[in-house]
Amino acid sequence: MPKGTALRKIIHWGKYILLIAVVALVVYWIRFSPVSVNGHSVKRGEITAEVMGTGTLESRVQMTVSSKIAGRISELLVDQADEVQEGQVLLRLDDSELKQQVEIARSALAAAEASLDRAEADAVRTQAVLNQVKVDHRRIQQLYTSRSISSTEMERSAQSLNVAEAEHNKARAAVMEAKKKLIQARNTLDYQQARLADTVITAPLSGLIVRRDREPGDIVVPGTPIFLLISTTELWISAWVDETEMNKLAPGQNARVVFRSEPNRPYSGVVVRLGRETDRETRQFIVDVKPDRLPENWAVGQRAEVFIQTAHKTDAVLLPSNAILIKEGEKGVLVEEKGRAVWRPVKVGLRGKEEVEIVEGLEPGETVITSPGSKDISAGRKVEVTDEPGR
Repeated sequence: MPKGTALRKIIHWGKYILLIAVVALVVYWIRFSPVSVNGHSVKRGEITAEVMGTGTLESRVQMTVSSKIAGRISELLVDQADEVQEGQVLLRLDDSELKQQVEIARSALAAAEASLDRAEADAVRTQAVLNQVKVDHRRIQQLYTSRSISSTEMERSAQSLNVAEAEHNKARAAVMEAKKKLIQARNTLDYQQARLADTVITAPLSGLIVRRDREPGDIVVPGTPIFLLISTTELWISAWVDETEMNKLAPGQNARVVFRSEPNRPYSGVVVRLGRETDRETRQFIVDVKPDRLPENWAVGQRAEVFIQTAHKTDAVLLPSNAILIKEGEKGVLVEEKGRAVWRPVKVGLRGKEEVEIVEGLEPGETVITSPGSKDISAGRKVEVTDEPGR
């Protein structure tokens, strides 16, 4: 074989051999060389289990201020964000027509009182006439018995007595009718005065005006919302919590409240009431948490998260929550043992804000791999811990 041909074959096969060697070296490096990972040293410490819910700031007592009568708003004396006291005048309706109705009712009452006076005077007169006719009739009866007068005169006297009794009964009936009209006139006046009083709308309780729905000149009817008034004595977060957490909760439990307007500033609070109805779609129920204080700027309806403390341990084996992995439905962690990653099943207890309690599977002092993407590291792989924030 010519030397040139042999040299070309050697060079040709040499390239393949070199490529295979490089590939083998890369595979070996990837498969068997140590991987740099972050580690966390397992330790003991305190942990508080919390149940989280999301809700809004609400007032326990709130009222929609509306008018009892139809009318036009003539004056609004308060605006939203104003604090008011119980009984304070909030607005007035146009009362010109109702004032006229009150005066008409007063006149009708005076006329009814005068009619009653006339009826009673007439009843007194007819009573006096009746008494006199009775006296005359008894005298005529005596004369008729002694045959001093004729039967015609006796009949005329009896007729006069019947007429006098009828007139008196008529006068008494007129008195009763006048009294009924007087009562009706008084009721009418009371009704018109009440309607006139309803043109002045006052605060039903002390609190804060959070919304104004009408302007001066607007026409309102009974039930039309004008203001939304809340009591500021009891403000709480009405949070939705999953029904699976129900058996862990009870009034009086401590809680953290985090408003979305101040995400880095938690406020302490306490559970004051548990709802007794679960939403049939979301399977959540209401838990009311009262914060000890509120942000300087707050608004009814603003969003907040509540974290209710349900359990606490002072000497628990702790691990960052993100170190827990799930493989084939089993919870576990990757532990660094003699330079290799070892899969270790664990049993989790309390869950805190950033840590979990390990009740089985780990001991204090062991190093758990916490690197991002640690779930892709296979068990048995060589690892090199370069950072251990837990130590």
